[in-house]
Amino acid sequence: MIQAIVFFPLIGALIAGLFGRRIGDRPSELITSGLLVVAAILSWIVFLTTNFSAPAEAVGEAAHGAEHAFALAQSTKVEVMRWITSGDLDLRWVLRVDSLTAVMLVVVTTVSSLVHIYSIGYMHDDPSRPRFFAYLSLFTFAMLMLVTADNFLQMFFGWEGVGLASYLLIGFWFHKPSANAAAIKAFVVNRVGDFGFALGIFGAYLILGHLDFDGAFQAVEGAKGITIHFLWGDWDALTVIALLLFLGAMGKSAQFLLHTWLPDAMEGPTPVSALIHAATMVTAGVFMVARLSPIFEASDVAMTVVLYVGAITAFFAATVGLVQNDIKRVIAYSTCSQLGYMFVALGAGAYSAGIYHLFTHAFFKALLFLEPAR
Repeated sequence: MIQAIVFFPLIGALIAGLFGRRIGDRPSELITSGLLVVAAILSWIVFLTTNFSAPAEAVGEAAHGAEHAFALAQSTKVEVMRWITSGDLDLRWVLRVDSLTAVMLVVVTTVSSLVHIYSIGYMHDDPSRPRFFAYLSLFTFAMLMLVTADNFLQMFFGWEGVGLASYLLIGFWFHKPSANAAAIKAFVVNRVGDFGFALGIFGAYLILGHLDFDGAFQAVEGAKGITIHFLWGDWDALTVIALLLFLGAMGKSAQFLLHTWLPDAMEGPTPVSALIHAATMVTAGVFMVARLSPIFEASDVAMTVVLYVGAITAFFAATVGLVQNDIKRVIAYSTCSQLGYMFVALGAGAYSAGIYHLFTHAFFKALLFLEPAR
């Protein structure tokens, strides 16, 4: 079932992207949308059959090895294939399903399926509909890869896939100079955050000795007190790793100083805005911090930084949104502000509150963009 949820959007993207001109606009729309609807139904089945009681008891409490909240709750793992083997490094492509993944699967597939269906009418007169639906499904696949990741490299694969697909979608109307500029801006700003994210992954492998989440989290306790030379001095290794990982979250989730790409992303078609602002892209950073919470909780400094950056973003973005004249930019700054609240919850250790906010925000923000035209 989990393989179907993850790979149905990829199948739809390949069919619409490679054979869209041959099979026509309407079949491309129906195939991609139909596969997403099936994936959404399967995601709800996974969600309703997931046991949420175990992680809820651990939220906000100190972790003992593998017993931490969302990060290492009881999970089901499905191996797709052996991925990378180099010396002692043996990475498998594994789909991880636990309570956190179940929530994200519902958010991503449900909102994406609604966006697909809405786009059938919204993009009716566009001559490049197969390409548009292929991009939408590719975007969804990349996000599903991210939320089902069982190791850092797999998460980075989905992370960069989301960034690439967002560039393609924001610049979909490439004949508009403003859309091209917005797409490039989103891509470049996200690369700034992704550079920090990559350095954080390198640091985690160097200090913890594992790229898979289970092994890395179990090694956190033994890594406390280790220092690492970074830039101009020696620092606590776990603090440096957590802050570098959070830099990636700041870029993807449009936090203060790396938020500038999100209002300009409105240059894409309205369904793209619904997808970016609600179910994908901007929630990736929140998910990442929740998933890697054992690493963040090993550093009080990192948790404090997450909380303060979230609080500054929540206030700053809401204030800027008050003086915007374009309704789509108002919604964009609203999204920045709401994401700030989510990071405040994560920084305070209230993971269930932050993820609950993510879940509810995804649906009401998507509905703001998907209002029927009058």
